Amino acid sequence: MMFEHVLFLSVYLFSIGIYGLITSRNMVRALICLELILNSINLNLVTFSDLFDSRQLKGDIFAIFVIALAAAEAAIGLSVLSSIHRNRKSTRVNQSNLLNN
Repeated sequence: MMFEHVLFLSVYLFSIGIYGLITSRNMVRALICLELILNSINLNLVTFSDLFDSRQLKGDIFAIFVIALAAAEAAIGLSVLSSIHRNRKSTRVNQSNLLNN
């Protein structure tokens, strides 16, 4: 795949993720959009690592670190989300006023 196509795909995924984070009212959708942003960053890391320094795997190793970070974020985020849903019976962002007590 050509370099420009991969960058265009990465920018497209990043912009969908940012748009989803800004406009979403559901916490699950916000977590999914955050995962899209992290995946676009991983795509950029692997692409630039292959383009500039194909003998060393610095970008690839950093992408694996970001994947592990995204997995931990998803696990913790979903556990917090299930706890909020159990207590508040809603996952809407505008209805969660946990700091107003």
